[in-house]
Amino acid sequence: MKMPWIIVIAVVLVIAAAAVLWISRAMAADMQRAATDGAGSLYDLDVRTLEGEPADLDQYRGTVALVVNTASKCGLTPQYEGLEALYLELAPQGFVVLGFPSNDFMGQEPGSPEEIRYFCTDTYAVTFPLFEKSRVKGDEKSDVYRLLTAELDEPSWNFTKYVVDRDGTVVARFGPKTAPGDPRLRDTIERALATE
Repeated sequence: MKMPWIIVIAVVLVIAAAAVLWISRAMAADMQRAATDGAGSLYDLDVRTLEGEPADLDQYRGTVALVVNTASKCGLTPQYEGLEALYLELAPQGFVVLGFPSNDFMGQEPGSPEEIRYFCTDTYAVTFPLFEKSRVKGDEKSDVYRLLTAELDEPSWNFTKYVVDRDGTVVARFGPKTAPGDPRLRDTIERALATE
């Protein structure tokens, strides 16, 4: 007669564990929403420049942005050249590249801010804005990446690209191997630029 009670207790424990898991996931989702709810758009967020100075992304409101997590010691690092070319070409139309160096993928951005700035300037003549080294995935990701990934996947590697429209709404995500000159990426940027 004791066997049915053991089964009942096991079922209750399984249900309790499932409830705890469901509640913890719901709370995590609520915390992520709360982190981004205060920011109606990317341009509502405050960040820091690569040199650590406060910066307000509101200065880019009205532009189309390509947000990229960058790294100096990655096989995809030569994309800096294409990103700079795209920035110089489309900036007169209201376009900006926003670079967020990150060390999240196999430690491929180990440098100090000074080293990152020197590398980007000396090797690729980067003039588009670079911001403080950021976490771009996981529970500790920055507010910028919480907003970017609220409805899209997190970066899967360095040089994942997010297109943000003039209002600061994220409109598309492109994988790391999508080159800055890729026709699909350009088309998405140009369509966003065409919208006032």
